[in-house]
Amino acid sequence: MPAPQLLRKTLMFLMVCAAYTAAASSESTALNEKINRVEQGLSTPVVVKGASAQKMQLADRMHYHQVPAVSIAVVNNGQLEWARAYGVNVVGQTEHTTPSTLFQTASISKAISAMAALHLVEQGKLKLDGDVNNQLKSWKLPDNQFTKEHKVSLRQLLNHSGGVNVHGFHGYTDKQTAPNLLAVLNGDAPANSAAVRVEAIPGTQWSYSGGGYSIIQLMMMEASKQDFPQLLEDIVLAPLDMQHSRFAARLPKEDRNNAAAGHNGSGAAIPGLWHQYPELAAAGMWSTATDLAKIMIEVQKSEAGTSDKILSSQMTKTMLTRGLGETGLGFFVEQQQDRTSFSHSGGNEGFRTLLFGYTKTGQGAVVLTNSDNGRALIQEIFASIAAEYNWPDFKVVQKSTVSPDATLNKKLAGEYLLLNQPAHVFAEADRLYLQSNLLSSNRLELHREADSSFFLTVSDTTVRFETDTKNKPTGFSLIRGANTYRATKVR
Repeated sequence: MPAPQLLRKTLMFLMVCAAYTAAASSESTALNEKINRVEQGLSTPVVVKGASAQKMQLADRMHYHQVPAVSIAVVNNGQLEWARAYGVNVVGQTEHTTPSTLFQTASISKAISAMAALHLVEQGKLKLDGDVNNQLKSWKLPDNQFTKEHKVSLRQLLNHSGGVNVHGFHGYTDKQTAPNLLAVLNGDAPANSAAVRVEAIPGTQWSYSGGGYSIIQLMMMEASKQDFPQLLEDIVLAPLDMQHSRFAARLPKEDRNNAAAGHNGSGAAIPGLWHQYPELAAAGMWSTATDLAKIMIEVQKSEAGTSDKILSSQMTKTMLTRGLGETGLGFFVEQQQDRTSFSHSGGNEGFRTLLFGYTKTGQGAVVLTNSDNGRALIQEIFASIAAEYNWPDFKVVQKSTVSPDATLNKKLAGEYLLLNQPAHVFAEADRLYLQSNLLSSNRLELHREADSSFFLTVSDTTVRFETDTKNKPTGFSLIRGANTYRATKVR
């Protein structure tokens, strides 16, 4: 090739390389700016109308909520756009959390277990409908007055509409003997949860049931003739290349140095660093935000008909169709105007988590925390992500206040019982505060909106005080969404 022609080709090649490098650098800069805005744009779900719209920094809010570690993965346009981790695995120590650090995912486990169960349905090894006792061998769900005419089906267990009890599980410390699955189902020692039984007519009402997912766990093991961890590895984790995920009651020794410890509401690491959960389908998954993002992306692709690594498109659509309550078959589901959201939160001892994604738009995020206080921080992080990526959910709500009343505050102050747990109301001049470990270890300011009605900003929650005929406070109602919780005044 003549020298001038070779020179021209070389120059053209270098120019193309330079253009690619410049574009990549520009994209990297733009992405870093996005991440910085998310990290510095946190907001409580509710803000006082007229107050300065001051955004908060992630590091400051982690300190405020006493959450030692956070792991975040953001999905955009159907792919993982970024993942970062913050903080330390154990409070007071120097081991920094990384995107590959393991967290207990808690009840997000149910969504992944549901996908595996539906895979077995598509294989013909399980049936969605019909009496689950016809599919169980080593244990049967006892019949009673509620099951005389209506039997419990797998579809109902996945949807939390089977009338089955046991909302959640407490786990077991390293020093405790964890029960096997049959002991959990029967409520036999050393199980620390009630026997799994039917307490309402199947198919008539929605009631969240970890106990139901323990039945599903046994059904899956018997249908596949495999241990549950290996079954989930084969059906879900390996096909999606989730190398940092596993279902395990007791974390293997080789993984313990790469795991975040759970922390209580006071900011201290829980004894033994984490609890064991033999109820694997309901609460026993360890994972990373990045790995869970792969679950989200697969659901999005499968719903669109572009992937069938776990489920067919039709089965994914069935999974994401609401039955009773707000759930489909494994995920909480909400139909938006142009998309469907699918999500699941989690709360094991010392861990709080949330996976939230959209079909159609290929958006979503996963946030994992290692603290009982993590739920409020997760909401603040999602508010920032939603604002940056223009989501229809997690929008910040503005509420108006009326003038504070120091005399009223003093009258309302005192000790209350909320869900049989202490709740303290403090008055400081024209400010009123509520402290309940059910909400946060921190005391939360109550903002007066009308007479004896107040609201919180950490969540969209109303606190309405009640009085007797002598105008003395007798208690309050804590109203969150469609749920109302009553508190009584003790002194």
